[in-house]
Amino acid sequence: MKRPLRRLGTAVIVMIGLLLANIAYTQVIKADDYRADPNNKRTLVAEYSRQRGQITAAGGVVLARSDPVNDQYQYQRVYPGAGMYANLTGYYSMRYGPTGLERNQNEILSGDSPELIAGQLSDLITGRDPRGGNVELTVVPAVQQAAYTAMTDKKYVGAVVAIEPSTGKILAMVSTPSYNPNPLASHSDAVQRKAYNALLNDDPSPLVNRATGAVYPPGSTFKLVIAAAALQQEYTPQTPVTGKSKINLPDTGGATLSNFGGETCGNGGGADVSLTEALAFSCNTAFAQVAMSVGTVPIRRQAEALGIDVAPPPDIGVDLVGSRLGDVPDTAALAQTGIGQRDVAMSPFQMAWITATIANRGDQMAPHLIAKTTKPDLSVISQTQPESLGQAIPIPVADEVRDMMVASEKETLGSGAISNLVIASKTGTAEHGTDPKHTPPHAWYVAFAPADNPKVAVAVMVENGGGLGLDATGSKVAAPIGRSVIAAALAGGP
Repeated sequence: MKRPLRRLGTAVIVMIGLLLANIAYTQVIKADDYRADPNNKRTLVAEYSRQRGQITAAGGVVLARSDPVNDQYQYQRVYPGAGMYANLTGYYSMRYGPTGLERNQNEILSGDSPELIAGQLSDLITGRDPRGGNVELTVVPAVQQAAYTAMTDKKYVGAVVAIEPSTGKILAMVSTPSYNPNPLASHSDAVQRKAYNALLNDDPSPLVNRATGAVYPPGSTFKLVIAAAALQQEYTPQTPVTGKSKINLPDTGGATLSNFGGETCGNGGGADVSLTEALAFSCNTAFAQVAMSVGTVPIRRQAEALGIDVAPPPDIGVDLVGSRLGDVPDTAALAQTGIGQRDVAMSPFQMAWITATIANRGDQMAPHLIAKTTKPDLSVISQTQPESLGQAIPIPVADEVRDMMVASEKETLGSGAISNLVIASKTGTAEHGTDPKHTPPHAWYVAFAPADNPKVAVAVMVENGGGLGLDATGSKVAAPIGRSVIAAALAGGP
């Protein structure tokens, strides 16, 4: 009789042990997985029953908020700016999860940040509903509006990024086409599915953040990097360089490289021109030869100093795709690299950051999108301070590049010129695709102003010629947009 009882007792103990082990496994090891499971309705109800914090732009303009509603979730996420800020805010979706700043700053916005725990305990004691913290951006609504309107009015596909050179503040970051994040934050699963599937079927995709999440050949805007490298290798702005319309590429069996339109540099009949003139007239033959003369190592060293082919800059709040110089296996490849073609690939953000660094006399400031985070009572959790990452370009060289860019702007056509304002700029008309000679080019414009005391640096990239086809150039397509953004930034105010 005792033996069966002992067996039964042993079995009960084993079962209790297994039950405790399962509880520990469920509550400790698998807790996060179950909490993140979109099918876990209890988690969803708890999460949406909490008032999520706001995302605001400079001046307190609300970009994302949570409004009370009469359903089981209690709060509905709302995006008043809709498509104008979608590439920044992202969306907060039950089905598809958070994206953009909603994901990057989720701990603060949801109230799960350690800095907000004390406030949650106070809420429990006083009976108040727990709330998330807030995130304030450096983006200036008027500048963002100018960039977004300029791109969408013409139905351009591309991106605009504006940065304050002296601080690294991102003043605007636009990607088009954009989308309305509000349906994706709906409490209706059917509405979310319909909106998301429509976006998946759109071409070009609105879900790509072209400002930071895509790279393109930068064309002649990359000549700024080549110029900075050359000016540290015994070149001066007055050094004579070739003005020929076409040059032979070494060791290619007769391949050639030509200026845009097959013209001699500045229509000077092929005579040598200064390095400044070569940049102003964007002469490919000159910069190809300069690149071959300077060599791969100094060019790569300067590129890396400016953030190319290295780890992306400190977290700015949205995902960044790294820019690259690419492989340079021979001298012919180096010549093509010298005009921003071949394997060179830049994001619009990267070109804006490079331009801002030149504007700041070579002092590279850490770019940032988040100005500060605050508790529900608006007391500050963290506040971003300007941070120098070091001298990416020697001061005298940056000043020389600036002056060369001023000369370039004087030769840049296109509308939107601003009277009594000296702008430093460079355009780019970048070939791409499997048949580049018969594919509309990407149009670029990078600039800063005022040239002698820069307040804003901007990069504009318009995909596939922006509707002008093979006749598209950076000056015709991108420059007017860049100038309108500069005008908005210099007008002041939030």
